[in-house]
Amino acid sequence: MSATAMARSIDANVTEVDAPQELTDGFHLVIDALKLNDINTIYGVPGIPITDLGRLAQAAGMRVISFRHEQSAGYAASVAGYLTKKPGICLTVSAPGFLNGLTALANATTNCWPMILISGSSEREIVDLQQGDYEEMDQLAIAKPLCKAAFRVLHAQDIGIGVARAIRAAVSGRPGGVYLDLPAKLFSQVMDAEAGRKSLVKVIDPAPAQIPAPSAVQRALDVLKTAKRPLIILGKGAAYAQADEEIRTLIEKSGIPFLPMSMAKGLLPDTHPQCAGAARSLVLKESDVVMLIGARLNWLLSHGKGKTWGDAPKKFIQIDIEPKEMDSNVEIAAPLVGDVGSCVAALIQGMGDKWPAPPADWINTVKAKREENVAKMAPRLMNNRSPMDFHGALGALRTVVKERPDAILVNEGANTLDLARGVIDMYQPRKRLDVGTWGVMGIGMGFSIAAAIETGKPVLAVVGDSAFGFSGMEVETICRYNLPVCIVVFNNNGIYRGTDVNPAGTDPATTVFVKDARYDRMMEAFGGVGVNATTPDELKRAVDQAMDSGRPTLINAVIDPAAGSESGRIGNLNPQSVLTKKKPTQ
Repeated sequence: MSATAMARSIDANVTEVDAPQELTDGFHLVIDALKLNDINTIYGVPGIPITDLGRLAQAAGMRVISFRHEQSAGYAASVAGYLTKKPGICLTVSAPGFLNGLTALANATTNCWPMILISGSSEREIVDLQQGDYEEMDQLAIAKPLCKAAFRVLHAQDIGIGVARAIRAAVSGRPGGVYLDLPAKLFSQVMDAEAGRKSLVKVIDPAPAQIPAPSAVQRALDVLKTAKRPLIILGKGAAYAQADEEIRTLIEKSGIPFLPMSMAKGLLPDTHPQCAGAARSLVLKESDVVMLIGARLNWLLSHGKGKTWGDAPKKFIQIDIEPKEMDSNVEIAAPLVGDVGSCVAALIQGMGDKWPAPPADWINTVKAKREENVAKMAPRLMNNRSPMDFHGALGALRTVVKERPDAILVNEGANTLDLARGVIDMYQPRKRLDVGTWGVMGIGMGFSIAAAIETGKPVLAVVGDSAFGFSGMEVETICRYNLPVCIVVFNNNGIYRGTDVNPAGTDPATTVFVKDARYDRMMEAFGGVGVNATTPDELKRAVDQAMDSGRPTLINAVIDPAAGSESGRIGNLNPQSVLTKKKPTQ
């Protein structure tokens, strides 16, 4: 070998030996693991020890939406999971921040929406010995009873597996919330970059189809054939499934009236001739065979028994991915276990080319009751009183949604929620987002932000003044990100109504707020548009202008303080003292 060649060989070896090793750390591995699984949005609140995780995620091209409170960020992540069928990510600091996000995680699990709460935490050795670390808390132990699964990652090389397990747990089977605990020391752990890349996991088929048993499909069809007064109930699980065409085909092919639960509204338009939403009481009482598609017989359906369901004996067919849901309240004559899309497709195939239509007298009875109730309601929705009542205000918003069926409606409150469910028709699936199974307050702003981020559609949030108070500071978040959200606060000066009086004559009554508050000025403080509306006509004009402009807007809708009722339509769930001779509102 020549001297020159030998020198080159030596230089090459020296270069190879001296080349700096490419490294990565826990921060980057978490981000890379999420991105590898097509998760590109994080909702959260920055702080110790996850501040740099948010910064680095932004630098890596992820969208990081920073909130004013972790609970709102969690609600945003949960409804993002509902809308996309991918787990929504909420990122929080340790201890108090984790606890704030935990409410949303539990709510996501209850509603069967995929969500992952990722929280920084104190070091294990200090927590386990209870030595008083900064925000010390055994977060994994606290989270476990309130979510579908919970994991802790202690070593950087396990981040890929930890994220993969969290994703699969969140979306497989019955979806739900998952907690991922990341101690502060994990983020700064360093490892070889190539080894880090190899440690990441791309989750394959995280929510595989679960095909129903042929015998179960035939059993369901046999029960359905015996029906004289059949009914189909659609739950939000049916909307989550995104099996829209299959569900439409089943309903129209069968000719059976359908009743949509609130977040299933729009799977078929509420104006569809088979929709029995306006005849709810009649169809629940008089039906003899009821098919539940992605709906549960919980308190929202009076547990499938009692006076709501009348005296007529019922047979239930239930489609659900969770076998343990069957017989939870009443006997299920035909359980159909599997994912909604596969079960509905199997039913359609089993029905063949000719399926007998329901008896004409049943169809005509439902139609007559629906038309009767719609006619009774119409005059109440057309009034232009000042101050407004709930029906006049909702009548104006009903027209807005009809003219803009692609917009997303977010709804929460007591009277504001309960009345809007029945008044505002929906025309497309997954366009109505509301309080769900628990009936929680405070979801409005988080849901609105996530809906705008995930869909790019304009959002109309219709909320009560009490409900708005839980998350109202997030109007700054809406303005900061310049989101196309129009918030309508139904302001009747209090909870249920603003006319209660404290019998002791000292402090205000427990249900009364500041009289004539101007919530619209909150939005103006952050650069958004604020409007005060006192009539339905003013309200309609203000909402149209907001939706046309796409600017963050808050409309203070002045509602008669006496217009509401105690607990909306579920006052029976609010016990009253038998020792009270006269209610303060009387």
